[in-house]
Amino acid sequence: MDRKNIAIVYGGYSSEEIISRKSADGVSSFIDTSKYNVYPLLITADKWSVVKNNQEMPVNKSDFTITENGETVKFDCAYITIHGTPGEDGQLQGYLKMLNIPHTTCDVMAASLTFNKYICNQLLKNFGILVGNSALIRKGKAYTIDHIAKTTGFPCFVKPNAGGSSFGVTKVKNIEQLEPAIQKAFTESDEVIVEQFIEGTEVTCGIYKTREKTEILPLTEVVSKNEFFDFEAKYTAEKVTEITPARINKELTLSIQTETSKIYDLLNCKGFIRADYIISNDKVFLLEINTTPGMTPTSFIPQQIKAKGLDIKQVFSEIIEDAIKR
Repeated sequence: MDRKNIAIVYGGYSSEEIISRKSADGVSSFIDTSKYNVYPLLITADKWSVVKNNQEMPVNKSDFTITENGETVKFDCAYITIHGTPGEDGQLQGYLKMLNIPHTTCDVMAASLTFNKYICNQLLKNFGILVGNSALIRKGKAYTIDHIAKTTGFPCFVKPNAGGSSFGVTKVKNIEQLEPAIQKAFTESDEVIVEQFIEGTEVTCGIYKTREKTEILPLTEVVSKNEFFDFEAKYTAEKVTEITPARINKELTLSIQTETSKIYDLLNCKGFIRADYIISNDKVFLLEINTTPGMTPTSFIPQQIKAKGLDIKQVFSEIIEDAIKR
């Protein structure tokens, strides 16, 4: 049987490029190399290229191929693990769709919608999903600090509307801190979201679906030693405790898993997604949906796959084959 060529697409144009590189290393280790030829494919603002066996091979953007040892290599599937633009917001998905190249993540609409945290949450609110109060600010548009303060109260979180890994995020405790936090978030995105702070237990739920099956993973409970789950806490082991499965009762666990599956279908997702929640006074509030979740060996999804007793190579094979067959 001929092995299929899989491009692990990483990098991107945002501050999250460094995290994407780590995820690409993780994905490379999870893919069954007896079935697939793995090509790490870096996308940056300056170049698109594959580096393999100390050889750098430029990507032909007209057809998404490379030339290896004088032969043209076509990719059977792209595993996208870019966190941020252009792999999480639908741009890369649209390009691949035009070239009829299968990929493992959400399609254009779901990717662009979930990348806009504010719009996504407002949409899901209409389907009975609980979300906190929030306000959206656009660069160049007038806004009133007093109105924002009344909408969200204090403390609140100020963060880029499009982005992740807690870049540009500030926990604001009073009105004097609001404007500097907004300006900090604007360095990462042209839109800023200010969200109500909800005290409670943070959990996250991974899920993937293929045409044959639905696999809802165990919840992970996130206990940050920092004031909130910021960039340092996310990527410094001693700053956070991640408990899988989460220390919550079976009924609440099942409720959150069921809601995650509902959200997956509402947004017409593909491949892996991760939904983050806060449990407060027995109410479950959605924080955000991540359609290209981190894939380092210690990231949430690999933890949850292990906790469920699944074979991670088999899981990745299922997702790749499902993408190819669609």
